[in-house]
Amino acid sequence: MAINGILGKKVGMTQLFDSNGDVRPATVLQAGPCVITQRKSANKDGYEAAQIGLVEFVKTTRLNKPALGHLGKNNLPPVKFMREVDVVVDGASGDGDQTKVGDRVLVDIFDGERFVDVTGTSKGRGFAGVVKRHHFRGGPSSHGSMFTINGSIGSSAFPSRVFPGMRMAGHMGHARVTTRNLRVLGIDKDENLLVVEGAVPGPNGAYVVINKAKRAPRERRGFAGTGTVDPLKASKRATKKKS
Repeated sequence: MAINGILGKKVGMTQLFDSNGDVRPATVLQAGPCVITQRKSANKDGYEAAQIGLVEFVKTTRLNKPALGHLGKNNLPPVKFMREVDVVVDGASGDGDQTKVGDRVLVDIFDGERFVDVTGTSKGRGFAGVVKRHHFRGGPSSHGSMFTINGSIGSSAFPSRVFPGMRMAGHMGHARVTTRNLRVLGIDKDENLLVVEGAVPGPNGAYVVINKAKRAPRERRGFAGTGTVDPLKASKRATKKKS
């Protein structure tokens, strides 16, 4: 049996060079440590999953009474960020008792994994126009043209309404986004750090959910994969770059 995901935080981005001298963007993630706060089983709940919480310094006054009761039932530390992750049961027996409440989930679950899926909340952009929100070209910027508006939307006497899904100005960002198949560049088990190639949704310090890739892509040129980067050095570079 294996847990497919872990919770963490986005530390920041940095740049790394591959063997050809090409610069590659990389993101450093604080992956765990986490603790299992609830176990879902197929017999009782209809599916196999584990609710895990990110272990960090949280005052008990920051949690409501239902959360404190849920955690105190098993003498667990106060955790603010909790999510469910999939649990893969080995064999046909369906033995789900090996993973129990109170067990720790660390970054070493990604040993041997080459790609991960990262889910986070994108940065909020507020109320944005069509040029920024939908990448419209806009009109000419001379001769009195209002070049940032969307113009006609094609609804007059018929059908006398706006069709659903019309691309117009509105709320942009602050949505759940999943970036799939990010290559794992390095793992630091002592500091619970995970370095992935590419960008991760959300600002620095944002909570993220890291899962094993569901559909790993075909191999491509670039970094060799896990172990090619020192995660601690990459984390220091990202922190220095942020400050």
